[in-house]
Amino acid sequence: MAGRIRRLFPVARVLCLWSFSAAGALSCRQPVPITEPRGKCMERAKAMMSAGRLSLSNQTSVTEFLLLGVTDSWELNPLLFFVFLTIYLVSVVGNGAILMVVISGPRLHSPMYFFLGNLACLDICFSTMTVPKMLENLLSTSKAISFLGCITLLHFFHFLGSTEALLLAVMVFDCFVAICKPLHYPVIMSHQVCILMAIAIWTIGFFHALLHSVMTSRLNFCGPGHIHHFFCDAKPLLELTCGNTEVNLWQLNSVTGTITISTFLQIFLSYFYVITYLFLKTHSCSMLHKALSTCASHFMVVILLYTPVLFIYICPPSASSLDQDRIIAIMYSAVTPVLNPLIYTLRNKDVRGALSRKFRRWV
Repeated sequence: MAGRIRRLFPVARVLCLWSFSAAGALSCRQPVPITEPRGKCMERAKAMMSAGRLSLSNQTSVTEFLLLGVTDSWELNPLLFFVFLTIYLVSVVGNGAILMVVISGPRLHSPMYFFLGNLACLDICFSTMTVPKMLENLLSTSKAISFLGCITLLHFFHFLGSTEALLLAVMVFDCFVAICKPLHYPVIMSHQVCILMAIAIWTIGFFHALLHSVMTSRLNFCGPGHIHHFFCDAKPLLELTCGNTEVNLWQLNSVTGTITISTFLQIFLSYFYVITYLFLKTHSCSMLHKALSTCASHFMVVILLYTPVLFIYICPPSASSLDQDRIIAIMYSAVTPVLNPLIYTLRNKDVRGALSRKFRRWV
């Protein structure tokens, strides 16, 4: 009796291993005949086990992705490298100068410049998360990025992007209170309130991005991992998954759409109220023209940031292709961080004066 058990143990071990590795991947619909020799049974079990492992590895073996970049034309890569390198350097230098002036200038410690410093910091980080990797891929033949690096890039992209959208809404609210409620401005926009608002928008942005990164990292990806983009975003990654992505698409459209649409409506209504208030209360044409030009330039920044986001994340998938998404993403990842210092500072007399004083000290 003990000898028979010892002879049957190898077969049972193989069948047990196959049952764990090939569960849900293969099914043996034809029963093994009782008269089948033990050698053939073992070969059949090993074949099923290897097939099950191969099927399972096709879904979970993606350890890195390939970022295909902005364009598929190699002839344009040197030109695009020079253009985006120039844009990136201007963005970092401009926003860095704003951040330095806001921190060191005692005259620029008001709520408006406090949030402007936050915006400059966000723009530096936002462009740094996407543009250097794009520059590397424009000149390198190896466009690989690890799975962990891709999820990390996805997290910080949504973290910084959603935080900037919320910050623009707070900056417009600050403008609204300063113009329409000037007597209550020191109370409403006190130093403690500004710090709490800054902490709140950075925290909301972090957890919003954490939701996307965790949900995306739990998906099964099929090879080859070719991402038709110049950075890791949620929509291109969902195109590579093996399973159902309806929950992820719903989460992407609903959560991101709620943040984008709600803040955009708040910005639009605030500017509408400010412009109406100025028309009714301001009798000086020069002051009215200055206020309207400032609001128009600020609203242009909002349009440049929100329009691509609404087009990519809110519109149905059939409304835009991945190639169009790549072109549109350049607007809010590379171009907008350059325009923010130009619009928010060159039109501001206090910031221009602080920058000129710093420059004279260095020279």
